[in-house]
Amino acid sequence: MALPVVAIKVLIETLRQSKGTTFQELMTMLVEQSNILKSQSTNGISMIAGCDLFLRFVNRQNSGVPVDEWKERVIETADQLVDRYQQHRAQAANHGVKFVKENCCILVHSYSRVVLMMLKLAAKTKRFKVIVTESYPSGAGKKAVQELRNENIMACLIQDSAVGYIIQKVDMVLVGAEGVVQNGGIVNQIGTYQIAVVAKAANIPFYTLAESYKFVQLFPLNQDDLPFSADMFFSNEEDNGECKISNPLLDYTPPEFITLLFTDVGVLTPSGVAEQLVLL
Repeated sequence: MALPVVAIKVLIETLRQSKGTTFQELMTMLVEQSNILKSQSTNGISMIAGCDLFLRFVNRQNSGVPVDEWKERVIETADQLVDRYQQHRAQAANHGVKFVKENCCILVHSYSRVVLMMLKLAAKTKRFKVIVTESYPSGAGKKAVQELRNENIMACLIQDSAVGYIIQKVDMVLVGAEGVVQNGGIVNQIGTYQIAVVAKAANIPFYTLAESYKFVQLFPLNQDDLPFSADMFFSNEEDNGECKISNPLLDYTPPEFITLLFTDVGVLTPSGVAEQLVLL
């Protein structure tokens, strides 16, 4: 289950177990629980997306009824939303399948469940090859290659540093997203941004697959605007002479590097994300 949906389910259960007797008490409790979820996750962007989506949903509910009745209605409607969210991954994958051409070569970064779902759907009617980056330090790319080969899809694994070498061999780049920000950029596994830069320089289309519950009301201008950071060590005093590696887990890819986004609400240009966020 995707982390934003996990966050929403936790908040629903928090509301269900709450003993609050006023709307203000219930909202305060939900905000506090949301802040805890955001702070404890190693993937903060997904938790931010899920928590903020649920809080926006709750704030839109009519409070002109007794608290107990309001609470019951909110929980019932939220449970129905979660059930619909389970279909979003397949809907996003279906929108992207038509962009896979016969005998094409696709570059994929790391491991993404929605990307793999789309490739498996496409493989039912088309033949193609997939090149997958190792995605250091997680090494998740190997898992993706194994899963694709199990579906009889031709796939090979490359080092992250080899993207520039192979970029002219591919017809498209396909990545998932941990979060889609307000300007249409994405936050994803570290290395996504440099792949996007190389793809644009080589005039290769760069596509993103993401469910709409990953849309988040953030507007970063660069990497420093992300709500998380990684320590960097410049001296022996800072890392006790061990030459420690700085390992940020995620990076930000600006919208100008993204060709299209395949989502459950349709195929979007980056500029279309802000319009959809208003509706969520």
